[in-house]
Amino acid sequence: MKIKLFIAVSLIGMCMLMSSCSTKRHAINQLEKFSYELRDNSAYYNYQDWQLAADQFLRIRQNISRYDYTVEERRYIGELEGNCAGYMADGLKTKVNSVGAELKGILEGIIRSVTGK
Repeated sequence: MKIKLFIAVSLIGMCMLMSSCSTKRHAINQLEKFSYELRDNSAYYNYQDWQLAADQFLRIRQNISRYDYTVEERRYIGELEGNCAGYMADGLKTKVNSVGAELKGILEGIIRSVTGK
């Protein structure tokens, strides 16, 4: 009887441990997928896409903060977050340059129409 109880408790403990690890890993997987999404598609994002991306990043960060990670896992999380920040900065820079070029064209058009040159 004691052996059966011990085995049952051990199995329950192992299941809890495995589900805890998979949930922890799921949070990292979300960040990985998000970084790939930014890498592959952020150049085409509009303003609403950037808002959604920022919200998604915050949700993923909140999920990650619920768990304790090893030093190596934290390093990897930091690397993924750095990738995301880089992709976000690059995508936003592209949009700013595009808007800047358009504004420059508008100003040149105004100057030409006013000066006749």
